Amino acid sequence: MVHQDWSSDRRLTAIGRNRLSVPARQAIADKQILPGDSVLDFGCGRGGDVRALQEMGCEATGWDPFYEPNTHLDRSHVVLLTYILNVIEDPEERRRALERAWELAGTVLIVSARLTWERSKVTGSNFNDGLLTSRGTFQRLFEARELRSYVEDVTGIRAVSASPGIIYTFKDERARLGYLAQRVISDEQWLASGDTMSAIAALIDYVERRGRLPQLEEMPLSIAQLLAHPRQSEIRRLVRDSAAHDKVSHGAKRTTLNTLLFLAVELFHGRGPFSSLPSSAQLDIRAFFSSYKEACWRADRLLFKLRDDAYIRGAMNASAVGKVTPTAFYVHRRALEQMPTVLRLYEHCASIAAGRPQSWTVAKLRHQGRLVSWLDYPDFDSDPHPRLLSSYQVDLGTLETEHQSHHDSDDRPLLHRKQEFLHPEDPDAARYLRLSRLETQAGLYDNPHLIGSESGWAQELARCGRALRGHRLVRARD
Repeated sequence: MVHQDWSSDRRLTAIGRNRLSVPARQAIADKQILPGDSVLDFGCGRGGDVRALQEMGCEATGWDPFYEPNTHLDRSHVVLLTYILNVIEDPEERRRALERAWELAGTVLIVSARLTWERSKVTGSNFNDGLLTSRGTFQRLFEARELRSYVEDVTGIRAVSASPGIIYTFKDERARLGYLAQRVISDEQWLASGDTMSAIAALIDYVERRGRLPQLEEMPLSIAQLLAHPRQSEIRRLVRDSAAHDKVSHGAKRTTLNTLLFLAVELFHGRGPFSSLPSSAQLDIRAFFSSYKEACWRADRLLFKLRDDAYIRGAMNASAVGKVTPTAFYVHRRALEQMPTVLRLYEHCASIAAGRPQSWTVAKLRHQGRLVSWLDYPDFDSDPHPRLLSSYQVDLGTLETEHQSHHDSDDRPLLHRKQEFLHPEDPDAARYLRLSRLETQAGLYDNPHLIGSESGWAQELARCGRALRGHRLVRARD
């Protein structure tokens, strides 16, 4: 039982929100909170998340020792523990709060906490295992790895890092594996259908993208209803005769590789029996592998290759997307799924171990060692040479993380030749390529050691007598 005699000063940490908190938005984006779900915000503060979730159709309630002390605590499908562990100064009470939240969770507990990279935003003196602020409030900041380990220790369950400082812990193994599968294999989008013929067209499109026929339970209800009347043998014949064989073959290959990627990620995070897998993953394995054992063996080989520097470097050099430098491989998030499967595994393992940040533009994979960084260039599409706002790095060997912010820097790193980070068929790649060629012809890349920062780039623009107008290179006026 959680003590409800929390220090009155803790109420000062409750923030009045007119929008969802970051952890709640993450959970919605990850489909861990859906309309109709029962959600308990344990330590809800002023109740901003509760009101917003209620407006979205959730059965949301909140309990807080100061603002909502009389709420009856019932088990809920989802329990949010949002920035509560940071403000409890007593380690034993902190642990009891986490234990109680876990007891109340029916399917998933979502724990969030402030991380040590926010230390510069907190002023105070050392107190217990944290800081006592000038307002009389307490802040216990966590390392990303430490937070996940702490949640796992208290719950006794393997947790997943959804994002830096946001941890999901599932009561049911199927729910955990379903979430992992969702992160690796994006949901298939079905074409809109209003009659039987359009439903068959949607079915053909699915088969071309997935490489196999879906089961009834994999279809949207509206399409399943439209396809309930024609004979199944007739539907299969129509699909067989109408689907483009090259697209079906490509879809089958894509699904096979995605399945291997999922099983490799699952092993990295703990593999369960075949029956615990999401139903779609089971169907993919039955369709494209001789057995679950064979699929696991191939996935294990893929995970083993992740240790081989030479193999990783070869995959980087052979990739149809991304930029290779002497030390690392860079790829835009729009091209991430078009990397070789072993590189996708590399990035996915890091994201599940330490959490992929919510805002990022380019992923950086080191050749040697296993370090992944997510770099945030918020103006990548609008700025011809976008500036780096922040980076978040995880070392897969130690699971140590590092965060750097360039928000207050006067001389930020910037990017050149943006097309190199994208797939050649990206709609913007040709425009970026034209600009890069003009900049090369103007001599702007003659001194590569200077152009990696704002000041050096400005110096080279001045030296060459050039200026940028959007993605156009023009002669500079005196």
